[in-house]
Order: sequence, then C-alpha cells, then structure tokens
Amino acid sequence: MERTYWKESIIYELYTRSFKDSNGDGIGDLRGILEKIDYLDYLGIDAIWLPPIYASPNIDHGYDVKNYRAIQPEYGTMEDFHSVLTAFHQRDIKLVLDFIPNHTAQAHEWFQQAKTSKDNPYHDYYIWQQAKSDGSPPSNWTSHLGHSAWTWNEQTEEYYLHLYSDKQPDLNWDNPMVRQEMKAIMRFWLEKGIDGFRIDAVNVISKDRRFPDSDKDKLQAKGEKYFKNGPYVHDNLHEMISELKQDFEFFTAGETSAVHDHDVLNYTKPDREELDMVLSSEAAELANQEKDKYKSKTWSVPDFREVLRKWQKDVGDNEGWFGLYLSHHDAPRMVSTFADDGKYRIPSAKLLAVLLHTLRGTPFIFQGEELGMTNYPHFDSIDSIQEQEARSYYNLKVTEQGASKTVIMERIKKNTRDHARTPMQWDTSRHAGFTSGDPWLPVNPNYSEINVQAGIDNPDSVLQFYRKLIQMRKENPIMVYGELEIILNDHDQLIGYIRRLDKEEWVILLNMTDKEALYDIPRECVEDWDKKQCVIRNYPHVDKDDRLRPFEAVVYKYRNDS
Repeated sequence: MERTYWKESIIYELYTRSFKDSNGDGIGDLRGILEKIDYLDYLGIDAIWLPPIYASPNIDHGYDVKNYRAIQPEYGTMEDFHSVLTAFHQRDIKLVLDFIPNHTAQAHEWFQQAKTSKDNPYHDYYIWQQAKSDGSPPSNWTSHLGHSAWTWNEQTEEYYLHLYSDKQPDLNWDNPMVRQEMKAIMRFWLEKGIDGFRIDAVNVISKDRRFPDSDKDKLQAKGEKYFKNGPYVHDNLHEMISELKQDFEFFTAGETSAVHDHDVLNYTKPDREELDMVLSSEAAELANQEKDKYKSKTWSVPDFREVLRKWQKDVGDNEGWFGLYLSHHDAPRMVSTFADDGKYRIPSAKLLAVLLHTLRGTPFIFQGEELGMTNYPHFDSIDSIQEQEARSYYNLKVTEQGASKTVIMERIKKNTRDHARTPMQWDTSRHAGFTSGDPWLPVNPNYSEINVQAGIDNPDSVLQFYRKLIQMRKENPIMVYGELEIILNDHDQLIGYIRRLDKEEWVILLNMTDKEALYDIPRECVEDWDKKQCVIRNYPHVDKDDRLRPFEAVVYKYRNDS
C-alpha cells in the first residue's frame, strides 16, 4: 500500500463558532483560534479541519454559502485567516477547509440572478422543473428537513430543487459552467496555501434527472436512491480533483451517507483520481431510527461490530481509504450516546478514543472529544435550540401534524446536534473561558470538572490519554498500515480485532458495556497470546487476564516470528 501523510495524520475538527471568542460577542472567531493555537500543538494533531467560514446568512451556520471567496464577518477578516494559516504552518499543522459544492445560499448572487428569468445566464446554475399537470411539485422527493424538496418560484413559474432548506438551492452539476466555478473556488483557496478540503455532501451532487417518484424508499428523505451516488458523481469528482492535482498538492475527505458495498473503493481508489478518503456518519447514527433521526433505537454491540466491518471492507489491500470519526458537529456527543457520561465517563471516553485510533483509516477528533465532553442537559424548549433541522422537525411534527410537544422535545433533547456545538470548555472561569460576553449557545454546567486546564493538570485525564494514543499511532506504522481482522464475532459485550503488519501483531479488546465481560482469545487467531505486552489501557492496572471491567479497553502487542 502506498504510504502518504494524510493516512498517517490525526485530524482535528475545530468548530470555529464554538472554539474561542476573542472579542466578547459570544461567537468563536479566527483570532480566538490564534489565542489557543499552542493547545492544538500540545495535543499533537497533524491537521485542522475548519467547517465553513465563508460569508453566509447563517441559516445553516455556514453551510449556506453567500460568497465562497469571503470570510464570514463574525469570524474575522481575510487577514485573520492568513494569520491562522501561517501560524498553523509554522507548527507543521495542515489546514483543511470545508467545501460545499451541492448548494449555495438563496442569498448567493448566482441564485438571485437565476430566479429572475429563464433566460438569465445563471438560471441553469440551479435545478428547475415544471409543475405536474395538477400544479404539484415535479416529484415526491423530500428534503432532509422533512418537507418537499421542491419550492415554487413565482418569477419563472417553476420549481427549484433543494435537498436541504429551501434557503439552500441545489446547484446543477450537469452544467459545465457550474463545474468550472467549483474548480475556480477550490483553486482560489489552494493558491492561498491550504492543504485540503473536507467536501460536504459529496455523493449527492449528481441526480437522476428524470426525477422519478419514490414509493418504497426506506431512507430518511424520500427519493434518496435517486440523488445519492448518482449517475455522474464519479465523473464530476474525477474532472474536478484530477485537474487541480496537476497544480497543487492537497488531500480530500468526502462526506457521504448511504454508501454501499464497494462505494468506498469506488470513491477512493488512487487510480480513479477522485477522493483520498471517504467520511461516513454511520456510526454516529447507529442509535437513530432509519426514517426519523430524532427517534432513538436500542443498538447492540453486534450492530456496532457490523458498522466497523463495513468501514473496513474496502480499505487496505484494495487501496481504498476511510476517514474515521465518531463525534462531529452534526451529532450528539458520543460518550453520551454509545458509552456512559455518568459513573463511567472517564473510562468510556477513553475506550472510544482507543477505538478511533486503532482502526484502519485516518482518525478525526471533534473538539472537546479529547476532554470527554458530554451532552448539554438543559435543552428543554424549542426556543433553546439553534439547529435548523431540529427546529424544522419540531414544526413539522407539532405544528403541522399535531404531535405532543413533550414527546417531540424529548427526542430533540436527546439527539440535537447542538450538543456538539456548545462552547469549548477551557477552564473554570466564567463561561468556561470561552467568551467574556454571552455565548451563542450555553456552556455545559459540568465545565468546572471537564475542561482543558483540568485535563492538562491531571496525568490520568481523558486529554492525556488522547495525547498518548496520538503518539502511539505516530510511532507504530501497524496502526496505520496494518491489516485488520475482527475476532470474537459472537460476543455480546466485546469488540475485538487484530492488527498485523510484517511479523508484528497487535490485539485490541473493547468492552462496550457497563458490565464485566469474560473472554477467551481463539488460539488459532493468536498463537503466542502468552507473550503479549500491554501497550495502553484505560484502567490504571490489570485486573484479571480473562475479563474486562466496564468500558475497559486494552491494546496488546506481541511478536510472531514463525
């Protein structure tokens, strides 16, 4: 397998809005990043991913772009951006920007022109269709916000497509001018010196232009099978990325959903010249109902094991590659979802860290994950919620369908992505040291216990454990390039796997439950089990050799010289 720096990197998602506020307006900004850049260096990560910092009406906190070549004023200026980029590079930290190619803001100049006339040269930058004979939308597709994916435009007497909010119209990637515009925008930022892109919703840029109705769609948004992994998505990506890579060295991580067998390979095999890695939110969504992300379901260890198996399927010998993330800005905190944010918060946060850093793929850490940050406990009314999808869901269920406010708020309270967006917890001062003003989202009240300074001061903290794992991965190529075999396939509590590279073998064991778990390693898998040496574990000492304590994680290595 070809060895590259982006396979070996640890990438940190820094959510600018919630990271550090430098001017007291309650919103994180670029100068705030500069204030805390030494912390990022201390953590040991290799690259920073910034979600959108472009000029935006903020309907979707930056994923509705008004101007791809301007900085959102509340985050700072282009001069501030250059200062951040320079400071990162001085510390040998790469900078990855979010790129949003599927849609723009309704306020973007292209759409403002496009909606005025069918003859306007920008009209074909977006996707328009005539109404059906009865005046209804062209198809029954629904957006990710639950309503029709089509909105009527009076000026041209036709519908435009939007897979997200009606304030985020979809671009027409069948138009070569749109593809040229997207390449030019990427080139603009590459010329400034950035090192890569995380490409948002990358597998929905190509749609089935017949726009057929969908009557048996099990996915969350009706019609997804006609707009995910569409007919020209690979052609479009190859055209865009292969051309730019002739002039720049950079890497791409494509956010996808509804990826199927071999999709990772199709998107990331090097000779296809498309993406370098695929990101999937499947693990973070394991506890959600298929058709309703705000409804929770009971998940099991075998369920989690199957997600991992799917992630690993096309990675490695087949030359595909995967970006690994559990936590990110669009999901609740993982320690509150898949572990225990109470009695076992510290060991379970460390267990998830072991999982993230010992699988095959590039780990992505979301800010605060390295502290073991938890869900915010007081999202008690819809007025306390910022995220547009949750607010749209509440309106759909309560206002339009008459569902119980209490039931719907309980769902939102558990699953809103605002949990991930509460401010970073720096210290025990007011608002956890995030801002001198009033924060845009409330600070979790547990900041007096869970914060960066406490993590630095305590050698057994979650933060220090992350630093050890990051260093371990950097010093041991087996964690990056080793083969992976899942073992203990019938165990209801443990996830286990073996990493192999040359003659070296490591075994990773994770008890995903709050009960003690017995285990027996099959000797046909690990012949020299008695020679094992513990590399790292999330409890301070060994208890018993054939069992793991609640949420215990252990990494063993040994040599097999036969």
